[in-house]
Amino acid sequence: MARDADVLVVGAGIAGLVAAYRLMQAGKTVLVLEARERVGGRLLRHQIAPNCWIDLGGQWLGPTQDRAYALTQQLGLRLFPTYTDGESILYFGGQLRRYRGTVPKLGLITLLEYGTAIARLDRMAQQVPLDAPWRAPNAHQWDSMTFASWIEQTVRTRIGRWGLKLFAEAVFAAEPAEFSLLHALFYIHSGGGVERLTGTRGGAQQERFVEGAQSLALRLAEQLGEQVQLAQPVRQIRQREDVVHATTQQGVTYTGRAAIVAVPPTLAGRIEYDPPLPAARDQLTQRLPHGAVIKCFAIYDRPFWREQGLSGFVTSDLEPLHVVFDNSPPDASCGILLGFIEGAAARQMSGVSPEGRRDAVLNCLVRYFGERAAKPDAYLDHDWNAEVWSRGCYGAHFPPGAWTQLGHALRQPIGRIHWAGTETATRWMGYIDGAIESGERAAQEVLEQL
Repeated sequence: MARDADVLVVGAGIAGLVAAYRLMQAGKTVLVLEARERVGGRLLRHQIAPNCWIDLGGQWLGPTQDRAYALTQQLGLRLFPTYTDGESILYFGGQLRRYRGTVPKLGLITLLEYGTAIARLDRMAQQVPLDAPWRAPNAHQWDSMTFASWIEQTVRTRIGRWGLKLFAEAVFAAEPAEFSLLHALFYIHSGGGVERLTGTRGGAQQERFVEGAQSLALRLAEQLGEQVQLAQPVRQIRQREDVVHATTQQGVTYTGRAAIVAVPPTLAGRIEYDPPLPAARDQLTQRLPHGAVIKCFAIYDRPFWREQGLSGFVTSDLEPLHVVFDNSPPDASCGILLGFIEGAAARQMSGVSPEGRRDAVLNCLVRYFGERAAKPDAYLDHDWNAEVWSRGCYGAHFPPGAWTQLGHALRQPIGRIHWAGTETATRWMGYIDGAIESGERAAQEVLEQL
């Protein structure tokens, strides 16, 4: 039977493009079918001025993300450090505190309790096998409770509990009651510890792409050329002996010897499979929802907060904007404050008008940086919950019971169908580096099978 390619790849995010690129390098013919009219998946850049980009999607790299750094260098892309000079702001209970370093002055008891809780999480996380979290010594106990339950049992102070809730929102874009303690521990181990996940200098938010993180996907797509087909959402995948057929929404069917599905589990579950997927894999896709996030940008003529001795970094309990970064370009030709609305707040604000969201965000920024923040030259935000081909960010989270009962089905190939996407990574799950790992693994699986 004639085929269109050796391998069909569903999804032109980083995972799918890396898989296709590695297969092409190995001499295989590849066809990438992407639902959107662009490549990049959860990476999306927006040009606000000549040679000035902002990332509406994923944007940072940090230490130990070796695959991402290697690919960045290979593709000739430039990075620059996230701005961290000056004092940070903690806004809690209606009070604003400025501080230097990584830890605000919150009182000895609070800091001791919070530090003890973080150290305990890191120790527990080390016990979770990255390739099989369900085999952790206390897997069933940890997977039977939510992260919120553990916080309630472990932390007594109000500000300590709030700090861990903020960690959940900032890292998972979800509330701590939405995912299991086992998932939190796996994720912490996957990213190298709580401090590395949350840190800027020396942490996961250390560096940004001069031309936006989507440039990774754009450069890969250039290498693949016409092997990437846009606006081709796959609705059905059929396996017949040694052949795989993928049929798009337009009714076009493509044929290959294997397929890599490189989209988030919840979207992979919306594809019709013939024969149907095994029960464990189908049940898994029903249980892995995405987090919720809206990225908000206020653009000024200059980064005026730097003149006040501020880094632009804020953590806050003020609704709806709990985390803020200085997101200005490397030459500071304009000033950009990036704010995150995450978890329950993001779901609530998804239903608010763009004008209402703008007012709510600027109200927060005025509390943090003064009246000068009230009048940006431009404002825009991006609601990832409303993206039809994402339906949330940053990635999927595992509720209680999912890892121990169904986790074994996450990466397991089904016939000639293989799975990629950052949710299937062992290291840096949910990040660009994890997406690259997953694409490389899936490509190697296919090469061995073919």
